[in-house]
Amino acid sequence: MIRNIFFYTLLLLCLLVLSCKKYLDVVPKEIVTEKDIYKNIITAERAWANMYTSLATNSTDVYGNTNTGACTDECKNHWESVPELKFNSGAWGPTDNTLSNWTTAYQFIRRANIFLKNIDQTPIPQDRADYYQARIPQYKAEVRFLRAKLYFELFRRFGAVPLLGDTITDVSVNIPDGVKTRRPVDEVVSYIVAELDQAAPVLPIDYTDNPGETGRITRGAAMALKAITLVYAASPLFNGNTLYAPVKNTDGTQLFPQTYDKEKWKKAADAAKAVLDMNVYALNNPNPSNPIDNYARLFFSREYKETILPLLLGTTRELDQNLQPNGKDAQGSGGSGKYSVLQELIDAYEMNNGLPISDPNSGYQKDGSWNGKLWDGKAFRQATNVSNMYKNRDPRFYASINFHYTWWDSANHRRPLKYAYFGNNGGASDGWPKTGTNCESGYTWRKWTDPGVNMKGSGTANRNFPVIRLADIYLIYAEAMNEYLDAPTQEVYDAINKVRTRVSMPALPVAGTNDNTQEGMRQRIRNERRVEFALEGQRFWDVRRWLIAKTVDNGPVHGLNARPTSAELQATGLDPGSEAAGVAVFYKPVVIQNRVFLDRHYLMPVPQNEIDKGGGMLVQNFGW
Repeated sequence: MIRNIFFYTLLLLCLLVLSCKKYLDVVPKEIVTEKDIYKNIITAERAWANMYTSLATNSTDVYGNTNTGACTDECKNHWESVPELKFNSGAWGPTDNTLSNWTTAYQFIRRANIFLKNIDQTPIPQDRADYYQARIPQYKAEVRFLRAKLYFELFRRFGAVPLLGDTITDVSVNIPDGVKTRRPVDEVVSYIVAELDQAAPVLPIDYTDNPGETGRITRGAAMALKAITLVYAASPLFNGNTLYAPVKNTDGTQLFPQTYDKEKWKKAADAAKAVLDMNVYALNNPNPSNPIDNYARLFFSREYKETILPLLLGTTRELDQNLQPNGKDAQGSGGSGKYSVLQELIDAYEMNNGLPISDPNSGYQKDGSWNGKLWDGKAFRQATNVSNMYKNRDPRFYASINFHYTWWDSANHRRPLKYAYFGNNGGASDGWPKTGTNCESGYTWRKWTDPGVNMKGSGTANRNFPVIRLADIYLIYAEAMNEYLDAPTQEVYDAINKVRTRVSMPALPVAGTNDNTQEGMRQRIRNERRVEFALEGQRFWDVRRWLIAKTVDNGPVHGLNARPTSAELQATGLDPGSEAAGVAVFYKPVVIQNRVFLDRHYLMPVPQNEIDKGGGMLVQNFGW
């Protein structure tokens, strides 16, 4: 019965996300009170299950109202009046930050404190005493983990944040001054790590003995979040960043460490190695003979071997609707195609020989076309007149990106995808011109889409969101060891090669490159993260913790010439409304948006209403 309560509550509430945001807030007594909830173990368990909804509100980036991939150099949300536009233009701040989690995080943290305070005093039926004797300590460890995860989400947004401890259950009255103030970054990190260390030994390694509860927090999740927290703490944003020297509490307390500490990288590496040494997890390899499909399947299946911390999602077509191409003809896929992938990401995918396309020995060709077989999500299909730019690339490119003249589920959609301008398309196009907004860059996302979901027919997707997965831990270990050492060792290569081998990419180091230097491997590891975790909500945070966002997220971003001028079409000498005319002017880079990123954008501003309520105790971040 308890398993049914857990999954009914968890799955339903995760889908509703914040519809229950007022749960356990101060409410009229005739509705619900803390005493009402904890006088009965069943309602107390519902409070525990409710804590799991914090994963949805802080982790499911691709499902969120604001997609961080469209706020960094992955893509553009080309729909109208979308929240990402403010981040693209730099016109966001303390009163209109749609990525702020300050209010909801502290609501959940208070609920966690209430749970930990009351659960041991909750009455339990005599005939269930033995059952709950083992179960309640695990409930407490799970809630402790979820509270630590909330603090991590606050930390990577704001840096130094207030710590409520265990006793603060009502943030509106009698708050000590010490709790009103932001705590130094190192103190926040130490608190998160200590909480995870306390929770981990109590949590099970897995749920193989009780598969109906798969999806709950495990020991590996706590250990993995520790590694993630520590690699953030070791990164340039939080490790000796003098930009934040002026940010101090009113008593002069320095909130951001001003001295670089190399040993922080070693702590992160050790924490990641501890997860790897569990030998519990393995990279998903459902189809090793096809590296494209081998990678793609992770994102449209319920997988629990690579996924260390899953968010259980309901059966839905929503994500597929948003991402599949928006051809409106009988052979089109009928999705909404709301994101235009940027040329900057396209160019990040290596050639399948392991060389970046900028390397003169890579074999990359910008001009010309080729004919050959391309994977359509279910089978290989003969394609023609495909740009040489898309020949012999990293298999993750074909699993993640839709491009001109590739195929998608050709059994149901019997034409290639078309993103070049096609004036007389009659709807038989996935680009311009059609009613509404269309792809502006010449590329849309394939990653996350399920080839079994036909938007004009049947099929629903069954997937989890991998909040933490093993590939992240391998790459954290590689990054942390590379930064700690003067030059990469075999340990560094082995970790990154685990991830590359899954998609049949050549092992590093590649001959003739600078992969044997710290800087060379730094760039390799960062690029590996970029392509491995595209559209998983990682890049937005990575470019901030590495302090490179002012370079990659500031200035023009590019796509192909999907919306040419009439003059360009006329100059081809072809019928301007023909498919051929649009293709003739398509393959050239054009600016599709100019973006703004200032130093102050590295961290988010404390919400202005919180500053106003703080009585002068709560100081603002740099530049805000």
